[in-house]
Amino acid sequence: MFFVLSKLLWFVVQPLVALALAVLLGAILAAFGFRTVAALLYGLSALVYVVAMFSPAGLLLVGVLEDRFPRPSLPADVTGIVVLGGSFDTRVAKTRGDAELSEAGDRVMAGMALARRFPNAKVVFTGGVAAVFEDDVSEAEVAQRAFAALGLEPSRLVLEGRARNTAENAAFTKELVQPKPGETWLLVTSAFHMPRSVGCFRKVGFEVVPYPVDYRTPTGSARWRPAWADVTRNADKLQLALREYVGLVGYRLSGKIDELFPAPAAGTARR
Repeated sequence: MFFVLSKLLWFVVQPLVALALAVLLGAILAAFGFRTVAALLYGLSALVYVVAMFSPAGLLLVGVLEDRFPRPSLPADVTGIVVLGGSFDTRVAKTRGDAELSEAGDRVMAGMALARRFPNAKVVFTGGVAAVFEDDVSEAEVAQRAFAALGLEPSRLVLEGRARNTAENAAFTKELVQPKPGETWLLVTSAFHMPRSVGCFRKVGFEVVPYPVDYRTPTGSARWRPAWADVTRNADKLQLALREYVGLVGYRLSGKIDELFPAPAAGTARR
């Protein structure tokens, strides 16, 4: 139930859909004579549109998420590398038969690079079918083809294909690999997604070393400069940030994480 409700809620509150609904509601109100309220809705919609398209709001909000977990100094020995799903365009993969990487494809590429650096480590890919209203292919199935094409030995790959969200990624992966005290497991996911991911793994008692990848924002003063050649990129950043912040709140309220904004553990080595 949580999975379906979360998908439906996000569909309604994502900025461009919310703007369209606000404009539609304004038109209905105007038709029934509530022109002042309709004008307020139109004005608010225009303001949100300008902020989304032309301001650095999205860059700044995503940047806060990405800076939460700096990339750590890696240990000499690693037991396993957990790569979270979200790395493939499964609609393309299903219809074309190719393991097409999505914008978060860095997760797979970084996982493969780490696999070469730690040749004795297992590589765990976790990701099932995240679609709600359509038949889709499991992301783990696509990952199997992708890692094979990249040269990973099949005996090193562990696939978890049931998880539909981050909480299930954590729970099902722990159930599958049965981590033991003293082992070192790396968690690979997009930097903006790392706080919620770490919170989920902590909740199920699976201690991991966060290894953020797939950065979407620059650092320093460049973060204050929105894109002008393609302003839709600014809106994309804002939508990405709002989705993650809504996810953090929803996961905290539903008990899937214990902290609203998980942070690195005390004494964590960084570089």
